[in-house]
Amino acid sequence: MISIEFVSPADPRPQDGALAVLVHEGEALTGAASAADQASQGALGRAVGASRFKGAKGQTLDLIAPAGGLGVRLTAVGTGKAGEFDAAACESAAASAFQLLRASGVATLTLALEGASAEHAAHAAGGIKLAAYRFDRYRTTEKAEVKTSITTVRIETADPAAAKAAFANVDAVTNGVIFTRDLVSEPANILYPAEFARRVKALESMGLEVEVFGEDQLREMGLHCLLSVGDGSARETQMAVIQWKGAADPNAQPIAFVGKGVCFDTGGISIKPADGMEDMKWDMGGAGAVAGLMHALAGRKARVNAVGILGLVENMPDGAATRPGDVVNTLSGQTVEVINTDAEGRLVLADCLTYCRQRFAPKFMVDLATLTGAIIISLGMDYAGLFSNDDALSETLLDASKASGENLWRLPLPAAYEKQIDSAIADMKNVGGRPAGSITAALFLQRFVDKTPWAHLDIAAVAWRKPSSNPTIPEGASGFGVRLLNTLVAQSYED
Repeated sequence: MISIEFVSPADPRPQDGALAVLVHEGEALTGAASAADQASQGALGRAVGASRFKGAKGQTLDLIAPAGGLGVRLTAVGTGKAGEFDAAACESAAASAFQLLRASGVATLTLALEGASAEHAAHAAGGIKLAAYRFDRYRTTEKAEVKTSITTVRIETADPAAAKAAFANVDAVTNGVIFTRDLVSEPANILYPAEFARRVKALESMGLEVEVFGEDQLREMGLHCLLSVGDGSARETQMAVIQWKGAADPNAQPIAFVGKGVCFDTGGISIKPADGMEDMKWDMGGAGAVAGLMHALAGRKARVNAVGILGLVENMPDGAATRPGDVVNTLSGQTVEVINTDAEGRLVLADCLTYCRQRFAPKFMVDLATLTGAIIISLGMDYAGLFSNDDALSETLLDASKASGENLWRLPLPAAYEKQIDSAIADMKNVGGRPAGSITAALFLQRFVDKTPWAHLDIAAVAWRKPSSNPTIPEGASGFGVRLLNTLVAQSYED
């Protein structure tokens, strides 16, 4: 666990620690020079002059610090042009400094934020906390030299008290991201549907209301499409319903988020290739993001009523598993011919979306799912696909995407493509072939939202980073969606 402190620039710096300074493109190492004696300033200048460091965004320069109160290591981190420096840039630069020095051997990192606001300092702390994340609970023989040596981060800012106050909300969201990352990182023998539900149920201590429905209840309720996905698993299917009532009127119409929670996906009878199947432990990334969002909203006491619905299943092949060609009933009354059992996420979401709108009549529904490999072909590894039946909701999501740094790109829902999912024997089939695979998957989901404003986020490309080029996201679970949707709520839907 990393300890983060906000301190004054006048406070003494540890002589055995590292100092990181942020440098705008084309500017000098003023933050370090202000703390150094004349001889040290000259040494720093010569070192910078001999390097190619110009302060470009993400560029770093790591030096053995000269004498003069700078500690034993000095790291300069480029922020890009001064006019473009904002809280997000400060967060990224702080995370870059931490990543560079993580295993350096120093125990204390001091981050000098000369002239930065309390908000910038708070986001720098959040960036460091995200950068410090490691899922290492199952490591027993890791060598000391690759372990994180930094235990304390000191953030120098003009008003430490204001920075600490600003960090409260940032930290609540950061904790939501970390909760998601923990869920998504767990192996499937540990995090199966019932265990996922138990971890969500424990969030009641934060003021959330959580209901968990097992298979018998789901069958009575009519969620046969959701249940069909787990027919081949020894693990019981679950649905978790999470409510946060933070609005002035606790009975006011809520907003809603629905997550695909396939805790492991073999593909079922349409079994996947063995190569890479171990990654399918994170096919519950959508449900993980919704759980993390609800954690964040409760943590910062968001002034909104929000609902999270998690469909939690395992997709396994055995004698009871759903077969290609089977027809299943849905809660909406529509029927689905299952052509491919590896297109299971849309079956999970179909019943969860129907349940959500029928029970809660929300202002809107946003679903998140690691739904299609086709979205990676369409958008690459840095964007989630956005599909929606509502332009206003799409615009608020795109605004939140820009503000949060979690990238969305809107794709169309052409009615002409509907025929690709027409079935000869049922109301629809669950796949529409290779052309426009992400679009036809979204068109399938659209058939279960009725007139409710709705958006579908296909996060298959961004839920897991391997490798990661973002300093706030170590390789593995990203927690994508928590910050995006928290920003959506904060910008557009709180009292």
